[in-house]
Amino acid sequence: QVHVVESGGGLVQAGGSLRLSCAASGDTFRRYSMGWFRQAPGKEREFVAAITRRGSTIYYADSVKGRFTISRDDAQNKSTIYLQMNSLKPEDTAVYYCAVDPRVKVSTVDWNYWGQGTQVTVSS
Repeated sequence: QVHVVESGGGLVQAGGSLRLSCAASGDTFRRYSMGWFRQAPGKEREFVAAITRRGSTIYYADSVKGRFTISRDDAQNKSTIYLQMNSLKPEDTAVYYCAVDPRVKVSTVDWNYWGQGTQVTVSS
């Protein structure tokens, strides 16, 4: 069992920045890939960014490339990923979810473990 806890999020004006964090702990967490998804009202959950174990490979959705940066810190008792979001746009408004899985899957939401979600609102 892997425990996933997110933090960060909030309200920001367009052009501003926010940083999300997600910590994974429990069974063999260091072997897992971790990623971020988001879901806007009335829309399906979509992939945002992902990072493999040890941070060896990183993936981004086209809509966030050049604006968002994902990073990872593997500590003794947990792995934490961060999503630095810059130049935010109103269309980035959504609930952001952290996901954990043995494999990176950018085209599906079929990840094993999920956080509770954190709201990001970008005002125009």
